[in-house]
Amino acid sequence: MNSYKLNHIEQLESEAILIMREVAAQFEKPVLLFSGGKDSIVMAHLAYKAFYPGKIPFPFMHVDTGHNFDETIEFRDWLANKLGIEMIIVSVQDSIDQGKVKEEKGARASRNGLQITTLLDGLEKYKFDAAFGGARRDEEKARAKERFFSHRDEFSQWDPKNQRPELWNLFNGRKDLGEHFRVFPLSNWTEMDVWQYIAAENIAIPNLYFSHKRKVYERDGTLLADAKYIQHFEDEKVEEKVIRFRTIGDITCTGAVLSKASTLEDIIQEVASARVTERGGRADDKRSEAAMEERKKQGYF
Repeated sequence: MNSYKLNHIEQLESEAILIMREVAAQFEKPVLLFSGGKDSIVMAHLAYKAFYPGKIPFPFMHVDTGHNFDETIEFRDWLANKLGIEMIIVSVQDSIDQGKVKEEKGARASRNGLQITTLLDGLEKYKFDAAFGGARRDEEKARAKERFFSHRDEFSQWDPKNQRPELWNLFNGRKDLGEHFRVFPLSNWTEMDVWQYIAAENIAIPNLYFSHKRKVYERDGTLLADAKYIQHFEDEKVEEKVIRFRTIGDITCTGAVLSKASTLEDIIQEVASARVTERGGRADDKRSEAAMEERKKQGYF
């Protein structure tokens, strides 16, 4: 009898790879939504392993808000070249220029919510019928309602009360014309699982995740990075601090944490003792109690 038993991280990897292969088999035009954050980087690594020695059989797509960290864009381009994949870039600025969305004004302005229109236009333009996302159930309560295969109707809307059962790893990808699926291979992973997998697989990540000096300011108890397009309130003071980011998104709403974690081992120790979720510092999630669920119903990741 084979006594080999997969450990926890290996089981998660095996599950995610199964889901990716299932999507490649069931759908005609899948795409991997790539943000440049650690979860989408892990998905890219899993896709590489899932189809090795062949090429990854689908492109990646990045929704560019125009308010990204420079390090994110540099890493995105480096990884696309390393993996030899097509990186489709859809721009929020284009959506603004075309009059499809309206730029927010004021000190709390953010382009994060404007991504929805750009994302949906990109999916429709390229006729993608399945889109991999890096969401995990432990991130936020709205995401805990998702299945691996998350059905979106012809208006790209998500109905949390009408989720399909997924018993015995059976995934129902049936859809009508104009509908598509969001697929979340990392659903059962936690933030700690992601970091342990990155360490075990020696996966390259942007230096934003490690401690570094950066000019930041505090707003509503959250440290935000200073940038040329940020409008400050009178009482906000920009200071240089040693920080790192637990999650990476639009620079206007991605909170930093004070940290001296300069290695993966340091980060794992820090995450183990954290009492706030990684999205606890995301200003966009604080706009209302159900902010994430409202955006997901509209077509957000």
